[in-house]
Amino acid sequence: QVQVVESGGGVVQPGGSLRLSCTTSGLTFDDHSMGWFRQGPGKEREGVSCISRAGGKHIYADFVKGRFTTSRDNAKNTHYLEMNSLEPEDTAMYYCAAGRRNYDCSSFLSRPASNWTESWGQGTQVTVSS
Repeated sequence: QVQVVESGGGVVQPGGSLRLSCTTSGLTFDDHSMGWFRQGPGKEREGVSCISRAGGKHIYADFVKGRFTTSRDNAKNTHYLEMNSLEPEDTAMYYCAAGRRNYDCSSFLSRPASNWTESWGQGTQVTVSS
């Protein structure tokens, strides 16, 4: 059974930091580009970041570029998102996504989330508030 499990969300003040983790099992981890999506109230699920299978290519949405960093550890089947300088607009449910084998980070921002993704986690809530 495929499992994708996010952790690390919480409540932080503006300007604060969080590190999200995504642990996986039941899939060949290094066969997948890995992405983070988020969905805030009344919004569509939107792409945040993507990292390639070997970890060498990173893609970021403009609204997080320079603030967030994605990484992965293929030996641990784990995917990360380091979030710095958090803003209230970053408040959302954050989802870890394993990309379909025929898609990579080049298509991450141009395709709908459900189209790009093979497997989802349940999400972890990030709330940025004073």
